[in-house]
Amino acid sequence: MGQIATIGFFDGVHKGHRYLFKQLNEEAAARGLRPLIVTFEEHPRTVLQSDYIPKLLSTKEERKALLSAYGEVVMLRFSTIRDLTAEQFMIRLKEEYGVEVLLMGYDHRFGSDGLRNPEDYCRVGSKQGIEVLRMEEYQDGTQHVSSTEIRTALEKGDVERAKELLGRPYALFGKVVHGKGLGRTIGFPTANIQPKEPNKIIPMAGVYEVKVKGERLKDEGVNELANERVSGLGVRGMCNIDSQGVIEVHLLGYKGNLYGQNLTIQFMQFIRNERQFHSLDELQQQIKADVDSSLHLG
Repeated sequence: MGQIATIGFFDGVHKGHRYLFKQLNEEAAARGLRPLIVTFEEHPRTVLQSDYIPKLLSTKEERKALLSAYGEVVMLRFSTIRDLTAEQFMIRLKEEYGVEVLLMGYDHRFGSDGLRNPEDYCRVGSKQGIEVLRMEEYQDGTQHVSSTEIRTALEKGDVERAKELLGRPYALFGKVVHGKGLGRTIGFPTANIQPKEPNKIIPMAGVYEVKVKGERLKDEGVNELANERVSGLGVRGMCNIDSQGVIEVHLLGYKGNLYGQNLTIQFMQFIRNERQFHSLDELQQQIKADVDSSLHLG
């Protein structure tokens, strides 16, 4: 059976991407083809610009897992195809993956020869026996949905807008490492999170309501504040991010040992901006107020 493919980096696998994959699967079903998603291990700009450091919405593993829900996923190293013209790349798609139809996003371009018009891709594809289809731009009311829009929202601390554009809460995954231990001394122990992907974007400094998931989270010491874990929604908590990007999470009602555990932090709502405190007592009172705000938001 032949395949219908689409190509892109698909950072975040947001609502616009999923609209493309919906079209991909509908065309696949109508034509008796298998859906194929071609993506890249590294951000293409890191290959084209050696000094470019991407701010990512998803790790390679997260992207692959999310994309797999919509078809077979092939991850290529962009460095191995960067010099191919559009026609040469189509030849590879045809010969290696049996691609008969190529569905392109409304603004997507590829190939070292710099083709720009949809008609050019259709002409080149026709020579290789590949039908090229161009998808219309996804529209969600008045919102423009793009990875750039989501990154901008996160940089402003607007995690609710990011959640709306992604279609799910923005999340960070990392390991709990030792911190200064200050939170424990004032009755609000925190878990310091070291993100797995150093280039994944960290929201603006501030305090957030979050949900935290982890395979090894224990039941010890849990009270009614954390009971959402029973239904698989995660343990409720607050996340503080300082201006240096240090991530500290306080789990409401949880008293277990988290060191060394891998946790996923889902950002639900913004609570307040980062503040400087003149005393530990002032800090303690503010954290109590933050907990009350988080409980009210939940």
